Amino acid sequence: MFKPYYRPRRLRRNENIRRMVRETTLSINDLIMPLFVVEGKGVCNPINSMPGNNQYSIDRLVEEVKELHKLNIPAVILFGVPEKKDALGSDATSNNGLIQRTVKAIKDAVPDMYVITDVCFCEYTDHGHCGRVVDNDVHNDMTLELLAKQVITHAKAGADMVAPSGMMDGMVGAIREALDGEGYENIPIMSYAAKYASAFYGPFRDAAESAPKFGDRRSYQMDPANAREAMYEVDLDIKEGADIIMIKPALAYLDIIRRVKDKINLPVAAYNVSGEFAIVKAAARFGWIDEKRVAMEILTSIKRAGADLILTYFAKDAAKWLSE
Repeated sequence: MFKPYYRPRRLRRNENIRRMVRETTLSINDLIMPLFVVEGKGVCNPINSMPGNNQYSIDRLVEEVKELHKLNIPAVILFGVPEKKDALGSDATSNNGLIQRTVKAIKDAVPDMYVITDVCFCEYTDHGHCGRVVDNDVHNDMTLELLAKQVITHAKAGADMVAPSGMMDGMVGAIREALDGEGYENIPIMSYAAKYASAFYGPFRDAAESAPKFGDRRSYQMDPANAREAMYEVDLDIKEGADIIMIKPALAYLDIIRRVKDKINLPVAAYNVSGEFAIVKAAARFGWIDEKRVAMEILTSIKRAGADLILTYFAKDAAKWLSE
């Protein structure tokens, strides 16, 4: 009978040795919690397709941020769902807009929380597209002008970081130029550099009420079949001044995360998106999987692939699990 000479199982025999040789460690410091804010007072609307997540009015969202802070979650990213929408997404560029008031409220109540703002227009426009529409198409350069206005209002409100997500050509350069020109050169940009036209965004569009009213977003978001193109997009955003590079979605694009990590020296973020979250929640509800184990395995796989930061709707639960 053959006796193995090499025995890798020696380093798997109990939890202590497994901990000692573990190659990838997930930390609360890696987590960013996405939050949705709406108008009103005392509002906490459950998002049915994303169990455990809600649309909050500003007062209730501040309460949630206080809880996240107690769990040592370092950052949140904000998405606004205004009461009134128009063709230009005017609320997004107003100094008194929903997100702008939310940022101020958070920084007043929890100054240590790091506040990131999503910079886009799909939640604010009545057509649901990510910029100014001309002849049924998003006009790239006109949208850059709007993005420049939007980020200045976020900076004035007290945002710590801005995160452009619309996949407009030149968006990072336009935003960097606008921020620097107004004296906000210290505000970093986390660019959704490789954002794919994914089918995993459905629950988010429910939460943000941002589904396009016509067509889709494939003329500006990336084709899921393309990998080399992602590297081109990342390279452009770095040249334009991005401080952190994001890949979205995460779970179906672990190969892209790894490619990017191997090529660049900047921090890499990945967005564990709403559809990835909802699949786990749905399967767990039927008792088909162990939610905690599956969620933590997914988050660990994203970290293992090369992500330094993970935007995830599991952030609050994961922080509790990591503290156990």
